[in-house]
Amino acid sequence: MDVALFVPCYVDQLAPDVAWATLRVLERAGCRVHYDPDQTCCGQPFLNLGKRQEARRLAELQLRRFGEAEAVVAPSASCVATVRHRYAELGAGARGDARTQRTFELGEFLVRKLGKVALGARFPYRVAVLQSCHGLRELGLGTPSERGPGPTEASPTELLLGAVEDLTLVAAERPDECCGFGGAFSMTHPTLSGRMGRARLRAFADAGAEYVTGTDVSCLLHLDGIRRREGFGPRVIHLAEILANGASPPEAGAG
Repeated sequence: MDVALFVPCYVDQLAPDVAWATLRVLERAGCRVHYDPDQTCCGQPFLNLGKRQEARRLAELQLRRFGEAEAVVAPSASCVATVRHRYAELGAGARGDARTQRTFELGEFLVRKLGKVALGARFPYRVAVLQSCHGLRELGLGTPSERGPGPTEASPTELLLGAVEDLTLVAAERPDECCGFGGAFSMTHPTLSGRMGRARLRAFADAGAEYVTGTDVSCLLHLDGIRRREGFGPRVIHLAEILANGASPPEAGAG
């Protein structure tokens, strides 16, 4: 399959190794990957701040740039959720527009579109999953706890990690609790955001995790900033970096 690689702006600026890892994983999965160096922000930060005119301008640009792609894949659940579920609200494309529905989060694309789980990765560490609020509740990447008791479905992230050689998946208490980042929320409510992040990091540490992984670099960077300031907790690593890994964990990247 021909795939257009969509690299969110914060990944490009703050964690470019995640973009390179995503490229390697997609190629390992048999995809022909194309990258447009002129791509820009999807508009999510402006939308979160109520700047609808600016968000729509970027949304329309995104649709023009990626509109003809067979599939668009990004290492960011929140950016994918913005494209799939918010563009129609902005008037950029109709609801259910095929151009938006062909945009996928990396793990979702591998498992649900390509049917691939085992990619030959090895990562001999204890790893906990940070559920992305956008991925969980807007993309359906798992079963949120507010649905109450009943059958649950393993997320694409968990399925992929379960196939990684020597990786031990550990579960923290309140597995789908928000990390406190929330984009602009962390700027407008920094104290509350920090308290939520410390609680999440403590839960991962108590579960014995050596690393915490997820689908959003922004959330992982939020937790890593707290880890560096507070001096406790597991290191962070994006899902793509684990899947691209062969023998030992990278020293660079999101962590």
